[in-house]
Amino acid sequence: MKQKDEFYIGYVEDSVGNLTKKSLKNFVLFGIGFLILGALLFGIFQNTASNSSFDFDSATKVSGVYHEMPYPMLQVELTEGIYKNVVLLGFGKFGPNPYLKDIRNQEGDLEGKHLTIEGNLIYYNGKTLLQIDDGQKISLTNSKRTKSISTESLGAISVEGEIVDPKCYFGVMKPGYGKIHRSCAALCISGGIPPVLVSDDPNAISDYFLLTDLKGNPIHKDILPYIGQPSILNGLAEKLGDWHILRIDVSQIRKLNKESSIY
Repeated sequence: MKQKDEFYIGYVEDSVGNLTKKSLKNFVLFGIGFLILGALLFGIFQNTASNSSFDFDSATKVSGVYHEMPYPMLQVELTEGIYKNVVLLGFGKFGPNPYLKDIRNQEGDLEGKHLTIEGNLIYYNGKTLLQIDDGQKISLTNSKRTKSISTESLGAISVEGEIVDPKCYFGVMKPGYGKIHRSCAALCISGGIPPVLVSDDPNAISDYFLLTDLKGNPIHKDILPYIGQPSILNGLAEKLGDWHILRIDVSQIRKLNKESSIY
């Protein structure tokens, strides 16, 4: 027998037929299943969450001696004779220099001067960074200069690892797999955020290295083709407080034929 078409009348109670009820039920079940599948796929393609922290919704005032060695940072005294170097970052995918422009115009060279900066802390695995989102939150607390941070030369080394942007890696994005996350890191580094080498070698002298050119100058755009690519980097290592620096010749970076463990 030919099945009659159902006709729904909104103001008539119980006017929904069995076929319509079945269709609605199937649609709802399909929608729930699709959402669950999407959540599972999102979880699969994300790296395991780390215990890193980004204080996005709470600002902290940090005081210390400003240095560019070679990237802007504050040397903060934790206890007498014990210091931590806090790497400075800008808001979004930018370095701190645009936010330091006003106080540089007012006070001149900031090297060795004591500053207080209000921003958002990022910290993970012993490293601390500070995001600045407003140049008005930077003040000079002491104009007397302090001598530059001394670096300890550690000689030539070879390190296997991957180059990342420290802002996302240490807590902001907790990067997952794929080209999107690698592209985000490239934008951050090209915008002035310092590149960091994350070592894969358990015997390396450090897990993390700030990268510079052979003269100790900042590098940004030249390093972009190597971001998130497992590589071997040869260079001259230095110890700068609680950070290590690796001076490299970018043209001598050797990519490895293996998948990224970070991106």
